[in-house]
Amino acid sequence: MAYQALYRRFRPRTFDDVIGQEHITTILKNQILRDNIAHAYLFSGTRGTGKTSTAKIFARAVNCIGNEDGNPCNECEVCRGILDDNIMDVVEMDAASNNSVDDIRDLKEKVKYPPSKGKYKVYIIDEVHMLSKGAFNALLKTLEEPPKHLLFILATTEPQKLPATILSRCQRYDFKRLTVKDIVNAMKSISDKMDIEVEEKGLNLIARNSDGAMRDALSILDQCVSFADGSITYEYILSILGTVNNDIIFDMSDYIIANDLEESLRTVDELVGMGKDVHQFIKDLISHFRNLMVSKSSDKLNDIIDGTEEMIHKFKQQSQNITLNKIISIIKLLSEAEISSKWSSQPRIILETTLMKIASPELDNSLDSILSRISMLEDTIKKGNIVISKTSSNVQENKKQVEDKKPLELEKKDKKEPKETKVIEENSQDINEVKESNNNVAVSMKDIIKVWPDILKKIKTERISVQALLSEGSPHDINNNILYIVFKDGFGFHRDAVNKDDNKKYIEDVTNSFLNSDLTVKFIMESEVNNKSEIKDSLTEEVIKVFGEDLVEIED
Repeated sequence: MAYQALYRRFRPRTFDDVIGQEHITTILKNQILRDNIAHAYLFSGTRGTGKTSTAKIFARAVNCIGNEDGNPCNECEVCRGILDDNIMDVVEMDAASNNSVDDIRDLKEKVKYPPSKGKYKVYIIDEVHMLSKGAFNALLKTLEEPPKHLLFILATTEPQKLPATILSRCQRYDFKRLTVKDIVNAMKSISDKMDIEVEEKGLNLIARNSDGAMRDALSILDQCVSFADGSITYEYILSILGTVNNDIIFDMSDYIIANDLEESLRTVDELVGMGKDVHQFIKDLISHFRNLMVSKSSDKLNDIIDGTEEMIHKFKQQSQNITLNKIISIIKLLSEAEISSKWSSQPRIILETTLMKIASPELDNSLDSILSRISMLEDTIKKGNIVISKTSSNVQENKKQVEDKKPLELEKKDKKEPKETKVIEENSQDINEVKESNNNVAVSMKDIIKVWPDILKKIKTERISVQALLSEGSPHDINNNILYIVFKDGFGFHRDAVNKDDNKKYIEDVTNSFLNSDLTVKFIMESEVNNKSEIKDSLTEEVIKVFGEDLVEIED
């Protein structure tokens, strides 16, 4: 006898054998017992959840002569004939390859004839969403008013593609994804019947990789059985799937959390050398950080995370070393990498690039990343975690540099206005007040710098898009009651956007409300400023740490 794949050999034969779909099988059994059978059913759900198997069981059950509990007996003449394909009262049709109007017209001609043995003539149309628009229209009338002996069972993985006119004529049943526990229990039963020993940890690994589909799980198990000699180990299943064990996943996650790019890249190199599937590894990392996210958000994890108590404890411990925002950011970057690597000839490079973005946030110039870094900087300022480390010699040197600097030319003038200078000094207890050289200005640059983070925060809560644009600029100088905000070259779009009348007036109003002033704000480009210098204090050092030196330009 020819070999049969496990998913065919152990296909459910009664409703009680169907795994994880009790909400559907109970209703179908009761309909059969009460003779309350509809003329059309729609079974929808992801692959491998039992749609076609349930349809075949239902087709036998409605025709079974010895039906007592709603299940087919599988022993009577009709059941045996249907199982052996000797009775043509049950017809399976694949809509993927029979999707034309002519195919449906041919079907309509055949349904006129009564069943040969059973009570019903059952048509099972698989992947019904593949029918053409004309074929759906041809099927409508028959589906709405079929002969009394006719029963349609439509199966699909994409019910949203079916016309509403078809959906309204069917009783719809949605098949759920199977849980890891249900799949493991089913595979245990099958391996026992085959007298094959499989490590439970390995069965869990197969179940997690099957994505809730029993057929996928049995296909993987079938592959393992073909090469095993009476015993299947966890390590062997790892090699079949191309995945890596949990210890490596946890180690890799530690490197990512610690921003240890060197170790991360070394691990990737080792995995590639071992022949592991990079795309599968990215999927494993996404799943791992999802579990970290859940661990950080909930204390009741047994029903949410698949794994042993020891594994859940490790997730809980590791989640304490990373913020929720960071986890979400990592999941987003890995998900983008997973999509890209699926079709790429160089998935390794995509993964390595993603790891660099995670370890070095300044490499990611997306709006979400910039806003996240701004939020981090605000938190740092709010917590007061800014360390100032300047010696007196540094201060004196900075004083001399400031005194020797020529005034900045912000506009073409006959006379240059003297520019305000500032020096930050430190003693053992506190920081002295900033000394101003221009005492004629009511609002000083010290005042601006002090409240600027609060101004940005206020704007963020009211107009986040304006705040994202304004954050690319920085306060530069005050001259004649005008506050100059400087944008780096290359950020002309941001400057032009905030310079629109509505945005400009809004920024001026917020700034003046904080400073109790009547300043006018002017936005200029870096190229308009001459004699640039860099005076870095503790706050600017913190900005560079968060954003990266390439994205930060400090203006006098």
